Amino acid sequence: MAPDLHSLFRIPGPSQADINSFHNDGYIAYPNVFTDQARQALIEEIEGLEQVRDYVRQLPDLQGDPKPYFIRPWNDRGPYADQLIDDPFITSLLRATIGDDYHYCHSALNIAPRGIGPLRYHQDHHHWKHENPVNLAEREKYYVQILYYLNGFTRGDRNLKVIPGSHRVAPTEDATPDRMLAGEFDAEAGRPLKEKRLELPPGSMVYINARIFHGVEPKPADSPQPYRIFNIDIFKEAGPPHRYTQEIPAEWLAGASPARKKLFLRQAYSEGCWAS
Repeated sequence: MAPDLHSLFRIPGPSQADINSFHNDGYIAYPNVFTDQARQALIEEIEGLEQVRDYVRQLPDLQGDPKPYFIRPWNDRGPYADQLIDDPFITSLLRATIGDDYHYCHSALNIAPRGIGPLRYHQDHHHWKHENPVNLAEREKYYVQILYYLNGFTRGDRNLKVIPGSHRVAPTEDATPDRMLAGEFDAEAGRPLKEKRLELPPGSMVYINARIFHGVEPKPADSPQPYRIFNIDIFKEAGPPHRYTQEIPAEWLAGASPARKKLFLRQAYSEGCWAS
């Protein structure tokens, strides 16, 4: 059944302050931005997936050796998750921050249980990690990650952390998170680079330039939240594929509007495609 909502979100688009935050800080945090109906429907869709139900059922057997649930690309999407791809709010946000010429890249779904470890600081703009001519030509183009936190997180409990402004430093081997936080790259960033540990309620979203350093803290074994649900959609400026640019399922294309087809009609990543 298709969603009966024009938008899954409470707001129609970004404010000028949001746009400034994206360009200056490298991210925008949107607390409680989903409507209550959309948040609950998305949780029900995800928790209703057979693989997810099986994973949650066996969690008690993994105490002491917890493992996350992770799938990429996440193609088994219900109607609410499908709407995320081109919801009016998401379209408005992308156009206001990176322009009209962009493609859908890929998606993932992650469930992090109690006791799971941290994710170190990292960047995800893959063209900066390779030296082929196509990578060099694409390095300054936008690669945007939209992080959805349907059941939220508290500080110290699988929370996202970022280094605001770190996207303004060229991602060379010398530009490590430790050296950034020590102040060695403040001049290049044009600001002090300091860690920010986020805390967000259920139904929240974070929109990031993937060049920003970001990481995730561990989830305590005694967390009051059994698991944190996290899904992500990634968009890129039009051009060659990134490392995980996915094949688009035939059924997605068959039912796509012209505007959605424009998002989908691009080359998928394959081994060796950057060298050809």
